[in-house]
Amino acid sequence: MSNFIQKYNIPGPRYTSYPTVPYWDEACFTVDSYKETLIRSFNESNASEGISLYIHLPFCESLCTFCACHKRITKKHAVEGPYIDAVIKEWNMYLELLGSKPRIREIHLGGGTPTFFSTENLTRLLRAIFDTSEIAPDHEFSFEGHPNNTRREHLETLYELGFRRVSFGVQDYDPVVQKAIHRIQPYENVFNVTDASRKIGYHSISHDLIFGLPFQTWKSMEATIKRTISLKPDRLAFYSYAHVPWLKGVGQRGFDENDLPSGEEKRALYENGKKLLEELGYVEIGMDHFSLPTDELYQSMLNKKLHRNFMGYTSSSTQLMIGLGVSAISDSWYAFAQNEKVVEDYYARLEKNELPLYHGHLLDQEDLVIRRHILNLMCLQATRWDTPEQQFPELPQVIERLREMEADGLIRILPNGIDITEEGRTFSRNICMAFDLRMLREQPGTRIFSMTV
Repeated sequence: MSNFIQKYNIPGPRYTSYPTVPYWDEACFTVDSYKETLIRSFNESNASEGISLYIHLPFCESLCTFCACHKRITKKHAVEGPYIDAVIKEWNMYLELLGSKPRIREIHLGGGTPTFFSTENLTRLLRAIFDTSEIAPDHEFSFEGHPNNTRREHLETLYELGFRRVSFGVQDYDPVVQKAIHRIQPYENVFNVTDASRKIGYHSISHDLIFGLPFQTWKSMEATIKRTISLKPDRLAFYSYAHVPWLKGVGQRGFDENDLPSGEEKRALYENGKKLLEELGYVEIGMDHFSLPTDELYQSMLNKKLHRNFMGYTSSSTQLMIGLGVSAISDSWYAFAQNEKVVEDYYARLEKNELPLYHGHLLDQEDLVIRRHILNLMCLQATRWDTPEQQFPELPQVIERLREMEADGLIRILPNGIDITEEGRTFSRNICMAFDLRMLREQPGTRIFSMTV
C-alpha cells in the first residue's frame, strides 16, 4: 500500500458535502431561495424521517493549535447566556418558517467545546428545542466532550435529556506532542470521563485520534492506540492532521513546519495505526472511522444505512439538517447555507430578525446527481448508474479517469457502476474526486485542501 499512498496522497476534499464549500456558487444563492428549499425538504421528509440539528457551541478556554474549527477563546463564562439566547432565537425563526412542529431525529452538539457551557445553560437550550418539537422514538443525540472539563454533571444531565453517544478528543497521549499542540490532557482524565460515561449508561463512546501531529512518531502513536484500546471505546476516529495554515493562519502555527512528520513518516503512522486497530478488533467504517462490531455504526454499514453529512458519519439519515449557531451549516438536500462565522456578526443579524446566513449554494440537477454518487461512494463503497436519473453527460470521462485506479486494484468498474475494493477504502476521497465536476472545471493550482492521506 505504501506506493499507492505516495501516489495518491494529494490535496483533496473530505466530501462532507457536494459541491464542497470552496466551489459553492454564491451568485445563484439567495436567502429566499434557500428558505424555499428548506420548506420543500421539510414537507417531503419531516413526517417520515424527521430532521437533524447541528448546534455549534464555539467557546473554548484555551487554543489547541491543531484545530481548524471556528471557535472563540475565552475564560469568561458570562458569554454563555447571551449565546444560548441567540441560538434559541434562531431556532424560533426556523419554527416560524417551517410552520408546523418538527420531528427531531438527530442532534449533535459540536464546537468549540460544548462542555464549556454549564449544565443549566445546556438544559435551557435543549428544553427550548424539545418543548417546540416532537422527539422521534429512534432519535440519536450526541455531543463532543473535552476530557479536561467534562464533569459527571454534564454526562448525567445530557443523559437525562436523551443523549446516548459522546465523543472525546484524545489526539495523542505523548507529552511532547501534547505540549506542541497545546492540548495537555492526562490519560487519567480520559479514563475518568470514559468510565463515568459507561457507568451512566452511554451506549456509544468514541475517541478521536490524530496522526501526523508535530513530533509524533510511530512509538508514541502505538502507545496512544494501545492506551486508547485499554478503555475499549465503541468507536474511533483516526484522522489525518489537516495542516491548512493558509486557511487558519497563526492558529495552526504553534509549532514549526519542520516539526511535522515527513510524508513517508506520516504514511507509516497511518498504515501501522490502521493495521493495529484492526488487529485489536476494530472494523474500518467509511473513511477515518473504526468501530467495534457491536456498535450501531457498524450495523448501519452492514445494512447499507450509513449516512454522511457535515456532522461526519452517522447511522441516522435525514434529508433536512438545520445548523444553529456561529458558522453552522444547514443542508436542505437542495441547498446549503452557512451561518456567519464571527460571533458579533451572528448576533447582529439576529438582532435585525434575519437568519444569520453568511453564504450558501443552490444545487442544480447535475449537482444532485453527482452528490448522490459521491455519497454512495463515501457510505456504501459503491455507486451505480443503471437508470437515466443516475447518469450525466460527462460520465464517460469520469470512467476514463477511474481506469488507472482500476489497474491499481482500488476499484472494480462494472457495466453499470463501480465498487471500491478493500484496499481502495483508504483512497475514497481520490475516487470521489474523479466525479467532482465542479472542482475539475476550475483552474488547477489553487491550494485549499488538506492531503487525502
